[in-house]
Amino acid sequence: MGYIYSDPTREEEPYALPDVEVFEVSQLVANYNLENLDHADEMTITEAGWYYQFGFPGCLPDGEPNGPFDTEEKAIEDVRSY
Repeated sequence: MGYIYSDPTREEEPYALPDVEVFEVSQLVANYNLENLDHADEMTITEAGWYYQFGFPGCLPDGEPNGPFDTEEKAIEDVRSY
C-alpha cells in the first residue's frame, strides 16, 4: 500500500506527513527468508501477512514491524487504535 497517517485527522494539515508504512509480505518472501536465516537480521520477517511500521517516507523505520495481520484493513485498524 504505502504510507498512511496513524491519525487520519492529520491528513488535512498542510505540513503533516504520513507516519506509518503498511506493507504485505508474501508467502514466497517469507519462505525465502526462512531458508536464508543465516543471512537474516532481527528485522527479517518470516511469516506471511500484512504489517505496519512507524516511520516517515524517505527515512529509516522507527521500530520493528507489527503483524502479521490477515488483511490490510486489519493492519490499519490496529495502528489507528493507538
